[in-house]
Formats: sequence, structure tokens, C-alpha cells
Amino acid sequence: MLGALAAGAGALLLPTGLRAQGDGTQRLRFFRIGTASTAGTYYPIGGIIANAISNPPGSRSCDTGGSCGVTGMIAVVQSTEGSVDNVQLIHQGQLESGFAQADVAFWAYKGRGLFAERGPMQNLRAIANLYPEALHLVVRRDAGVLEVGDLAGKRISLDQQGSGTRVDAELILKAYGLSPDDLAEASSLPAGPAADAVRRGELDGFFFVAGTPANAVATLAAEVGVTLVPIEGEPAARLRAEYPFFAAHGIPAGTYQNVPQTPTLAVGAQWLVRAEADDDTIYEITQALWHPSTRQLLDSGHPKGSRIRLETALDGLGVPLHAGARKYYLERDLIPTE
Repeated sequence: MLGALAAGAGALLLPTGLRAQGDGTQRLRFFRIGTASTAGTYYPIGGIIANAISNPPGSRSCDTGGSCGVTGMIAVVQSTEGSVDNVQLIHQGQLESGFAQADVAFWAYKGRGLFAERGPMQNLRAIANLYPEALHLVVRRDAGVLEVGDLAGKRISLDQQGSGTRVDAELILKAYGLSPDDLAEASSLPAGPAADAVRRGELDGFFFVAGTPANAVATLAAEVGVTLVPIEGEPAARLRAEYPFFAAHGIPAGTYQNVPQTPTLAVGAQWLVRAEADDDTIYEITQALWHPSTRQLLDSGHPKGSRIRLETALDGLGVPLHAGARKYYLERDLIPTE
């Protein structure tokens, strides 16, 4: 029952900081995790993590086979427009937490790039680095697109304004000597509707940053046949040099039906909160994230869950650790004692 609540509550809006007495001895705490569209990886991973950290009043204790989450907590996922939306909502206190690409988190914290006019969001903090996200450039197999340069004159969705995918899509185009103006149509559809438009023949392709396999791409590959366009060579190398959060990555053969191994770029997916969040609460959440029972949920719940590992929790963080999370990692000897 709890898992269904956690994974299916994308539209549920809960008052920030709501507190209530549960059974007279426990506080009831609601905690939202901002994800992205339901077609991507953030949403199902968010549901698994929400399940893992939840432990509502009346639950069986962890040592008797019950929940090993935070006492009195009910965590839910909330569908959003993605990384850029999430950092803004967290910064403004409209979300308790959310997922974001490492590069978007860094730019937001520093007030650079897309966030230059908004100014730095220096109250952003990290709980953990989760897993690598691959940059997918998906096109219909019959679109005649074999490399990025072939996108000129094509109908391509760059994803929604305000999404991390949109930021990276425009960087990719620029690195290969293109701009949105070179496309016959530059749409702003998120992955799910973009895949539907490709299926109907209304678009030739779309950009999408997500953990693999991504449902929208997998379904499309099975139904109409797609090509993943490689993002490699000197332009990709320049991107990695200029933006350290980009890493060389490969989408293995067989990830999507009839799609061979494809070189591309990746960024880390990271879980963020506000600096103002209660230290003890974030410590307990971090502890629940890395509890052995959560390991089982992650490994069985989604193919990307197995990539969420304690040993990579501090890799490539785009913002500083929250004090509560830092306390946990210090206790595990993962960062030097101050």
C-alpha cells in the first residue's frame, strides 16, 4: 500500500513542513521528492526511494520485517518539469527535495549559464549522487539522421523550457555547429509527448536525458524502430573539457530493441534539499537511503536502481553536502574527519 502511495502521488501537493501527531507518540512528517515527467527515470526511482524512507505511524518496526525508513515520515513523489524546475522549487522552499542533473545543480548554485539572470541559489545542498544519466538523441529509423549534423532541417523536440534536457540539447547543437534555428521545427515537448509525436510521424526525433532504459524510448523502439544518434568525436571532447560534469558514456547494445551500442555523454543524477532543512531529519533520510533494506528495493525495483551505490554517493556533486548527510558520510568514513 505504501509503495503505491509513494509511486503514484505525483500530483499530490502537501504543505511544506506539515507536522501532526500520529498516534500520540510519533510525529507525522510529509516529505516531497520532485522528479520529472512520468516517462523518465526520475519518477520511478523517486517512488522507490520514497517507499524506502517512509515509515508512517503504526508501521511494523524494521527489526520485525517492517519499514526501515524515517519514523513518522510519509514521502511522496511529485512530477515536475525536471532539473531546472526542481532546483528553483527547492531554493524557494516549495519542495522539500528533488532530483537534478549535476551540471544544472552546479550552475544554479553558482548563478551561471541558464541561471545568470536569476542569481546564485546558494542554499542548495546534496544528499547523494545517485546514478549516471545518458543523453539520448532519439530519431525515427527512417529519418535519415546518422550524426548530429544531420539534424539540420529536421523536426526535433529539445524538451520543455526549464528542463535539464533542454539545457544540454542546446549545448549539443552548439558544439556541433548548429542552433535551434537550423531545425525545420524545434519543439518543446517532454519525452512522453515527443515520443508520441515521433510515433505519429509529426516529429523526426527528440533529445532526452535519462537513466537507461528509459520507458519512452524503449516503447518507441519496440513499436516503430529508432536510431540513437552518437554524440562523440571532437565536439563531444570539447564539451567534456568545458563542462566537467559531462562524462563519456555508452548505451549498451540491447538496451533498446534493435539499437546497437551507442557512444554518448552522461551527467550524474543527484538528490538535493535546502540548506535550511533540519539536520537530524536529513541525517535520518540519508541513513534510510543506504539501509540494507533499501538496497533490495533499488536492485529489484528498476534497472537503474543497481547503479545507486554508497561508494559513488559523493562523486561529482554539483553543490555542497547538507550538514545532516555530511554527518552520515563522516560516520561511514567516506569523507575525511574535520
